[in-house]
Amino acid sequence: MKETVKEVFSAVVPITVLVTILQLTVAKLPTNVFINFIGGAVLVILGLTLFLIGAKVGFLPVGEMVGSSLVTKGKLWLILFFGFVIGSAVTVAEPDVQVLAGQVDSVSGGAISKFIIVTAVACGVGIFVSLALLRIFLRIPINYLLVIGYALVFLLALVTSPEFVAVSFDAGGVTTGPMTVPFILALGVGVASVTGKRTSSSDSFGLIALASIGPILAVLLLGVFYK
Repeated sequence: MKETVKEVFSAVVPITVLVTILQLTVAKLPTNVFINFIGGAVLVILGLTLFLIGAKVGFLPVGEMVGSSLVTKGKLWLILFFGFVIGSAVTVAEPDVQVLAGQVDSVSGGAISKFIIVTAVACGVGIFVSLALLRIFLRIPINYLLVIGYALVFLLALVTSPEFVAVSFDAGGVTTGPMTVPFILALGVGVASVTGKRTSSSDSFGLIALASIGPILAVLLLGVFYK
């Protein structure tokens, strides 16, 4: 708990101090707005602390156990299917994804609904989590998959609206949040460890790298249809 509290303070306190300095010098925000900001910062510290403790205590062990249990079943299709389901589910639960989808919905005036963005991002992560798990079994070098994945990203960016290009890369970023990363990382460690390979850590980190490409491609494809 002490380590988690330290991590949260190091993330939240600097921006809080910076805004306070700006308030006392050049920004001069309305008093009620600044008070709301300070109160919100306190709530963020409390909320993130509880959230991260819950993720470390509950999600990390369960993710690793689920990954190892799936491999013992001996059916590749089952592992890939549940990789997709788990990747999609934790993405829907990711707070950063919900915030991004809500902002896109608001800015577009409802033309691109929150549901559509969340669904596209979740499916993108789910598909690429399955692909990353398949890589562990087929021993495909991650460099090949990353090059192919980003080549597709840049090709789609040429035929997609600029607005969707911007949102797509944001979507790739928000899927590396405190909910998605611990669980998927643990899932990869569980799968790789049971396969008897010595590179379980690198395989699980590669899983995160690939999973972040999925939402970028998904939103770019969404932009092609909305164009």
